[in-house]
Amino acid sequence: MAITLEEIAKITGFSASTVSRVLTKQSKKYRISQVTEKVIIKKAKELGYRPNDLARGLRLKKTHLIGLMVPDISNPFFSYLTHIIQKKVYMNGYSLIVANTNEDINTEIEQLEIFRRKGIDGYIIMPVGTKYEHLADLIEHNKPLVLLDRNIDELNVNCVVVDNYRGSYEAIQYLINAGHKRIAIIQGLQNTYTNNERVLGYKNALADNGIKIDEELIVGNDFRRENGFISTKMLLKLSNPPTAIFTFSDLITLGTLHACMEEKINIPDSLSVVVFDDIDFAPFLVTPLTAVRQPREMMGEVAVKLLIDEIKNKSQERKKKIILEPKLIIRKSVRDMILGGNANHLNTTMEYHYD
Repeated sequence: MAITLEEIAKITGFSASTVSRVLTKQSKKYRISQVTEKVIIKKAKELGYRPNDLARGLRLKKTHLIGLMVPDISNPFFSYLTHIIQKKVYMNGYSLIVANTNEDINTEIEQLEIFRRKGIDGYIIMPVGTKYEHLADLIEHNKPLVLLDRNIDELNVNCVVVDNYRGSYEAIQYLINAGHKRIAIIQGLQNTYTNNERVLGYKNALADNGIKIDEELIVGNDFRRENGFISTKMLLKLSNPPTAIFTFSDLITLGTLHACMEEKINIPDSLSVVVFDDIDFAPFLVTPLTAVRQPREMMGEVAVKLLIDEIKNKSQERKKKIILEPKLIIRKSVRDMILGGNANHLNTTMEYHYD
C-alpha cells in the first residue's frame, strides 16, 4: 500500500505541510532547516514514498507531460528525433507521451484531442500539414506548441525546420556539376511544407542551369519504402530513364535500393543516387550514399528548449522560426558523367563532409 504524506508526518512528528514542502523541494522557500529536511527525506526513502503525480498535477494545474506527435515512427529519421526529444524532455523534469499519426490528418486530429484530455503541458508536433485548423485552436487557447520539421506559414507558432530548399537545390546542383541532366526525384507527401520546399529547390536548380523540367521525372506520393520501390521501378522502365535519382527520405531510399537490386542496377555506374536524411547505414553500403544530412540532434534539442521556455513564460508575442542548415555529405554514389568515375571531387557552395 502506498505511503502518504500524512503517514510520514505522523512518524516524523512534523506537520503534513512541512513534509509536503520538503518533498516538493521548497525547503529554502519556506525556511525549513537542513536538519528537518534530512530527517524527512531519509524517512520518506525508508518507507518507499512515491509522489502522486496526478494529485500534484491537479493541485498545480500541471501534469509535467509533453505530447509528441510523429508522422511515422517507423521512419529512422523520426525515430531518432523521438529519442533525442525524450532524453531532453526528461532532463527538464517532464515525461513524454508519443502518438504516431501514420501520415494521416484525421489520426492527427484524433490524437491531439486525446492529448488535450490528458492535460498535456505542451506539444511538439511534426504535422501532416494538409490541414491546420486543429493546431490554430491550440494557439488560440494559448497552449504551448512547437512545430518540428514541418512548418505552417499561416500559424504564429514556434517552429524548428531545416532549410529543405537549400538542401535540395545544392543536391541537384551537385548532380548537374557531375554532368547529369536527366535527374528524377522521388518525393514524399505532396502539398506539405517539407515536400514542397524540396520540390521547389529541385525545379529552381534545373531552371537556373537551363535544364527543362520533365514532369515524368517527378514521381512519388509519400515518404514510405513502398513509394521508393514502386517509383524507382517506374523510372527505370521509362523509354529515356534518368541517370540520377534524388530520394526525399530514408524509407524512400530503402525502396529505391531494393528496386535497383532487383533490376540489377549498379550504383553509380548505371544510376547515381543522392538521398535526403542520411540514413544511418548510408556510409557502410557497398556504394556509400551521398546524402543531404539534417542536424537531427540539434532539431530535437532546439524544439524542446523552445517549448520549455514557452511553458514557463507563456506569451502572445511573435514566435520564433528557427531554420537549421543541412550539410551535403559526399560519398561514392554519384557518377561523373563528364570525366567518368565517382564525382566526389566536385565542389558546390555547401559545406562538405567526407566519410
